[in-house]
Amino acid sequence: MGDGDEAPGWPSLYNPNLEFFAIQHNPPRQPGATHLYHYNDIFSFTLYWTLIFYTPVFVFCGALAFLNVSFPPKHAYEPFPSSEEYPLVSLKLQPRARKPNERRSRATFALIVFLTFLAISVVGAVFGSTIMSLVVFGLFT
Repeated sequence: MGDGDEAPGWPSLYNPNLEFFAIQHNPPRQPGATHLYHYNDIFSFTLYWTLIFYTPVFVFCGALAFLNVSFPPKHAYEPFPSSEEYPLVSLKLQPRARKPNERRSRATFALIVFLTFLAISVVGAVFGSTIMSLVVFGLFT
């Protein structure tokens, strides 16, 4: 994993005290610093941090979409037209055509929208962390 077989600590690999203080006349790899050498370690750290910073944005947007689908904005009801230009003509009511997926409720559709946002965030985080970890691994080997 890190130096030898020790696992790097969570949540960070970076310790600024090792680099900013007493850096003169010391080797490039400071004792006590944690370095990642294997691709699986680099990928796991990149994936965790990408999920932490990437997924909440999608969860927030998915929650807003869920609420907008569940509780759509109400239109103002006017019992009488506001303008005199509308003629008062009796209209024949035509039967409405059946809606597709009539049995699916608004809450079910809203849940599908939220889960789609959540799935897209996880898939995007996995793809992004895979690409970033491959680039970092390629640069530092």
